[in-house]
Amino acid sequence: MAHKKSAPVSAINIGLDDKQRETIAAGLASLLADSYSLFLMTHNFHWNVVGPQFRSLHIMFEEQYTELFAAVDEIAERIRSLGVEAPGTFSQFEKLASFTIPEDRLDAHGMLVEMVKGQEAVVRTARNTLPIADKANDQPTIDLLTRRMEIHEKNAWMLRAMTQG
Repeated sequence: MAHKKSAPVSAINIGLDDKQRETIAAGLASLLADSYSLFLMTHNFHWNVVGPQFRSLHIMFEEQYTELFAAVDEIAERIRSLGVEAPGTFSQFEKLASFTIPEDRLDAHGMLVEMVKGQEAVVRTARNTLPIADKANDQPTIDLLTRRMEIHEKNAWMLRAMTQG
């Protein structure tokens, strides 16, 4: 008995048209670039922080870059679920990111200031993508963006509090 080979599924039929999927994926690509840049900056600061706050900052930066590592995978996989190739090189991320990682050697306070800026940049990018996903009724992307904003807003608040006083 010969098995009939079925044709491969090529068209994506998830209730979003090609333009919607591509526009949402473009916003997510920017979020991925910002998130990866923040991951890299946070890891750098984890390695290089010194001073009286060393232990607490070293641990906090590790917690944040560990969470970001999982987040970049989730964002990239959402882009792929939409049928679009996810960016994945430093040059692509540099072009897409809304902030730049500082090259200067920073003290602990300077690192905290840059971390606040990076966290807030990720929030803004997610917030800018939200209306696009909302208009398309793309609930999985809306949920992802909402979670990312909540996490980064809380991180920015905590980091900002450490710069005061």
